[in-house]
Amino acid sequence: MNNSLPLRNPDTTSPELMTRRAWWLIGANLLIPGAGPLLAGNRRFGRLGLRLWLFVIIAILVAVLLFFVFRGPLFFLLTTWWGLGIIAAVILGYGIWMMLTMFETLRQVRLLRVDAFARGLVTVVAVVLAVIPVFIGGFGASNVLQVQSAVQAMFGPPNGGIKFPSDGRLNILLLGGDAGDTREGMRPDSISLMSFNVLSGQLTTVGIPRTTAGFGFSEGPMADRYPDGYHSCNVSACYLNSVYTEVTYHDYDMYPEAEERGSDKGIEATKDAVEWITGLDVHYYVFINMDGFSELIDAMGGVTIDVQEEVVMGANDEGQEGWKPPVGTIETGVQTMDGYTALWYARSRYGTTDYARMERQRELQDAIISQLPAAMLSHSGPILSVLDEVVQTDMPKGESGLIADLVLKSRGRDDGIRLELAPPNVDPDAPNYERVWELVEEAISGDAPPEETEG
Repeated sequence: MNNSLPLRNPDTTSPELMTRRAWWLIGANLLIPGAGPLLAGNRRFGRLGLRLWLFVIIAILVAVLLFFVFRGPLFFLLTTWWGLGIIAAVILGYGIWMMLTMFETLRQVRLLRVDAFARGLVTVVAVVLAVIPVFIGGFGASNVLQVQSAVQAMFGPPNGGIKFPSDGRLNILLLGGDAGDTREGMRPDSISLMSFNVLSGQLTTVGIPRTTAGFGFSEGPMADRYPDGYHSCNVSACYLNSVYTEVTYHDYDMYPEAEERGSDKGIEATKDAVEWITGLDVHYYVFINMDGFSELIDAMGGVTIDVQEEVVMGANDEGQEGWKPPVGTIETGVQTMDGYTALWYARSRYGTTDYARMERQRELQDAIISQLPAAMLSHSGPILSVLDEVVQTDMPKGESGLIADLVLKSRGRDDGIRLELAPPNVDPDAPNYERVWELVEEAISGDAPPEETEG
């Protein structure tokens, strides 16, 4: 028996054999937690360790398979409070279990029978290998809990409700603007609608100038207030981005459930306007605070953009009231910008049109969205610490994971379509909305927008 099972029934009178046995048990347990006690004779403890090890291996393989084949359920789990909590507990718990298996292995080594010169080294190695998994598990669980905190702060509450696609598409209103302390609420400066095909991930983006006029509202309180369209409004100019300002500044009593759903009355009114303009349902919104762009981009380690036209970093053109000299120039070509430069790229008004500036803002938003996942791998801590200050949305937890899957699908396709409801396609000051609805319908059907002036 001793010769056939030397690890379980060793010759305890041989210090040399017991030393070799000690290293074999520690090595086996390092490779497969639980193997050490099992080989040494503690079958119950060892078999439990092997089952847990197999469970972890299978879980990892399933997660990898889901990521490449069916990401939706995986991303759903990763964007729920309870899902992230379970993952954090499993990571920490398995680290502690690995420590216990190594200490049990050390107990089974029978140190007093090990060669005296090797006894101390065996003990130190076993203790170090036992403690390392706990530190790794604690670090991993801490990072997952940080993600959990960011998810809790950034995404909408569960009572926001899961919304079903309309005609096979899920439409997200993307707003960019400032929400600084010196401004009244959030002022949408960049407005676009991202429409995803829920099966293929094909993305159609409809850019809407903030100065769009002459529109109406989908069914709701704003349609009741302005049944004949947004004319003679209660602010200085009846533009699309004025809707938020008016509703917020005058504190209209409307959309009472908006706040508890992760939105506000100004956003909901803007949604109704965009629904009327595009003829598409708006399921969720994402507001990106341009005031916090700089911190987010610095946290990412910069953002890379292929600059097509030179951009002069200045607030306005010479001769305008309050004019100040430019502070620099962003040259053409592929540029990796820090937060300061990227913010000027989005905001500069020097020698450029309002439409070009809005296009640059959308280009910057797209670049951040596409480069953020890769940046998270090496800069997760700094990014998570500022992300909830930059992004606001009413997407409920869990649903945001499914939408993230659509975003990744769209990045892997080359059939994305961008429609700008601006010259030469549309005159924002006096749009022909029959033509606008035709253009939108053609775009989501897969036809690129025509290069012709609105007729």
